Formats: sequence, C-alpha cells, structure tokens
Amino acid sequence: MGEDDTTGGAAPRQVRLDHRQVRVLAHPLRLRLLGALRVHGAATATGLAELLDTNTGATSYHLRQLAEAGLVVEDADRAAGRQRWWRAVHESSDWDPTDFDDDPDARAAAEWIQANQVRVLAEISERWFAVQSAWSSAWRDAAGMGDALIRLGPERLQALEAELWQVVERYRDDSAPVEPDAQPVHLFVAAYPLIGPTP
Repeated sequence: MGEDDTTGGAAPRQVRLDHRQVRVLAHPLRLRLLGALRVHGAATATGLAELLDTNTGATSYHLRQLAEAGLVVEDADRAAGRQRWWRAVHESSDWDPTDFDDDPDARAAAEWIQANQVRVLAEISERWFAVQSAWSSAWRDAAGMGDALIRLGPERLQALEAELWQVVERYRDDSAPVEPDAQPVHLFVAAYPLIGPTP
C-alpha cells in the first residue's frame, strides 16, 4: 500500500510508481508540488512557489524533474506568453513495498515517502485540533480518527485494504452528489502489525 493523493482533475486515476518515479518523489518539495497540482489543478511555477512558500527557481527545477519522470506535464491549453502551466498526469500514486526489493535506493525512497505520510497526518491533525472549536458541531463529530486491533494474516489484510479503497473510490466518484457544506477531506488508511506492547 503506497501513497495516494486525491484531485478533482481529469487525469487518469492512478499510476503504479516505477523505480525512477519513486526515487524522484522522495524529495520534500517535489512531493508537495505534485500534491498541490493534484489538489488545486494546473498552476505555474510562480503560483506554486507562492502557494508553497518557496522560490520560483527551485519550483521550476523540481517541476522539470517531475516532468522527466512522467509525473507532471506542461498544460499546453493554458500556455500564455512565457508562462508555463503544469498539471499532474495522474490523480494518485500506488506501489507495493516489495516492488523495490531489488533496488536499495528505490526501497529507501519508498520508505521515506511512507514516513512522510505519517508526518503529513500529524501536521494535518495538529492544524485541525487548533481550529476545530470554530467549526460546526456536525464537522466536529464527523472529523477525527479511530483505531481497532484485529487478528489477520497478510492475505486477509490485503483484502480488507482493497475493500476499504473501493469504498473510498465510491465516495470520491465525480458523479456523486455534492453536499452544500462539502470540504476537501484528507483521508488516511493505515494498517500495521502490532510490534511490542499495546500503546
């Protein structure tokens, strides 16, 4: 189970990352750039630099690296003058950790991306905790996380994860009705064997 980022664009749903792509993505700014394009749609290097609080030179360089790996492309329909617009090629990324067992660099890159997902979850949680009192009771009751301890083997765990992702796909289907108070929601799905005592 790998990284998965949602967007509202018309890009193909998913790419299974190859060795080169996973190595390219194991960089904080590149991962944020790809995520921003997936979430917010096509943008220029200048617009992305403002959004991500970085400089345009670094943004342009890393967009070119993502383009060489086939993860972003120039959006020719939006081109105007010297402004280059970029868009994500896919809506989400996926891989299995064992895809990279034969490549230590790619394996280390995939592990970094997974650890980064945990950091992102912590940051998103902390931002929510800081402002949740200003949100409606409906949102405060709906948002959050839970956990469960169940006894499974790897085959049933994979089946459970596949079923959960089918539910996610159903809820993010573009044809589904949109509630009037809908907001982007960042959903994480994680499952790990319990190592050591229960926390």
